[in-house]
Amino acid sequence: MAPDTPRQGLDPAWEGGWLSGARRCPSPNHGDRPATASIDLIVLHSISLPPGVYGGPEIEQLFTNRLDWDAHPYFDRIRGLQVSSHFLVRRDGEVLQFVDADARAWHAGASWWRGRGQCNDDSIGIELEGLEGNPFEPIQYTQLARLCEAIRQRYPIRHIAGHEHIAPGRKHDPGTGFDWTALRRSLRWDMACFPPTTTAGTSPCDPGSDA
Repeated sequence: MAPDTPRQGLDPAWEGGWLSGARRCPSPNHGDRPATASIDLIVLHSISLPPGVYGGPEIEQLFTNRLDWDAHPYFDRIRGLQVSSHFLVRRDGEVLQFVDADARAWHAGASWWRGRGQCNDDSIGIELEGLEGNPFEPIQYTQLARLCEAIRQRYPIRHIAGHEHIAPGRKHDPGTGFDWTALRRSLRWDMACFPPTTTAGTSPCDPGSDA
């Protein structure tokens, strides 16, 4: 398989809040969004379980509350954790969906962005399989851009940020290995959609305009 060939296509069609091209792995870790929520933010994360180990079932098991806490010494540090994200992009480009995008996933925690707190309320979380600070695969950027565009077709996305931006000091993912410039060039969204290099910004953007 060529390195830039997705393991699967990403159909931009939606079935309610479920993306047709993503493999469904429903998580019980979700809730209702506030009635006034405007889903205008995408939050990017990175995850690997155990840290630096790729391709196994552990991420899916964590998000669906099926992880064997005794299977690895690291898991004792997160024992009992109940979290989720809407999507996961694996190293080979496969896209999984855990939570209906109309619902509130548990990915952001204590957070603040574009003048609002509690980012879980009005964001969509995307996990990239990887270790914070390390590079990601080219196919992950390809699939991530496709996924962001598909999300924008259904939701009024005006901002995209990393977990490190919405929870600075507490979180550091996706980290220095993530190429924001590459993502911006692929999406061709306005610069104001993306995190500034030095300070947290709250400027709105027109997602349809070119960079």
